Amino acid sequence: MCGVGHIGRRHASLVARHPGATLTALIDTNEALRSGLEAEFAGVPFFTSLDDYLAHGPQADVLTVATPNYLHAPQAIRGLRAGLHAVVEKPIALRKADAEDLVHTALQTGRLVFGVMQNRYSPPAAWLKQVVDEGRLGQVYLVQLNCFWNRDARYYRPGSWHGTRQQDGGTLFTQFSHFIDLLYWVFGDIHNITARFRDFNHQQLTEFEDSGLVTFDLVRGGSGTLQYSTAVWDRNLESSLTVVAEHGSLRLGGQYMDKVEYCHLQDYVMPALPPTNPANNYGPYQGSAANHVQVIENVVDTVQRRGFATTNALEGLKVVDIIERIYNLK
Repeated sequence: MCGVGHIGRRHASLVARHPGATLTALIDTNEALRSGLEAEFAGVPFFTSLDDYLAHGPQADVLTVATPNYLHAPQAIRGLRAGLHAVVEKPIALRKADAEDLVHTALQTGRLVFGVMQNRYSPPAAWLKQVVDEGRLGQVYLVQLNCFWNRDARYYRPGSWHGTRQQDGGTLFTQFSHFIDLLYWVFGDIHNITARFRDFNHQQLTEFEDSGLVTFDLVRGGSGTLQYSTAVWDRNLESSLTVVAEHGSLRLGGQYMDKVEYCHLQDYVMPALPPTNPANNYGPYQGSAANHVQVIENVVDTVQRRGFATTNALEGLKVVDIIERIYNLK
């Protein structure tokens, strides 16, 4: 487990509790974490660098990379070359070229790369994917994706990697790549992109925009918009997806796209869906639904040859590619 901050510790806890997995080692440059981690995960050795673990640590099958964004691709590649499969938190890279290097290294080494796109496991998202794949919408006309969150000084703390262009990458990478992944996963690639970017209240907090308006066409037909912001006051407002199509309309909504708010489709009765997991809670701010348990389950099943990767590196590469194309319009 490389990187044991908020998300890394969640990964570690889930791996430690999984009956088909063993938490082998914990890696983090923050030495101050050692005593707490050793108390929480008794008997699991702690290393202060990936190189130190690879040189002296116990053998493992999978490296989970949950470090700052800019380290994801190089550390995952380092693990692949050492013979490990890699689980990579979003985004898998901050540049398409780095994501391509990761994909090529996986092919060269015969190892697997899993991107952590846990929103796909949310019941409303899985339902939407099924509805579209079954052709129940017919031709898609319009897709509207809204992501309106709060990220203020409680999140962008001085000295943190959050908010820097080189280490963070930007709002679309760190906050909203899950929803761009959902857009791509369900509706395919986009082109004919236009964009407007604004920085309303983060001038003293980040090196990039806090808000954007993006328009695009779907390669499969239809058009769409993405409106996003981290300038919302005090707490997250919504993450929503509205679809207008040939055979009906629907809308996923809530703060984390965690509910179906509207469904009116031709010759279709909306089924009851399982409840959505609650959001990841980081104290003063919240993130997307806590579906990492399904990610771990898929990794274990795939490595033990009982299944296949549901979020592979090529799909992670496409998300990086889409964000890069949007940001190239700045």
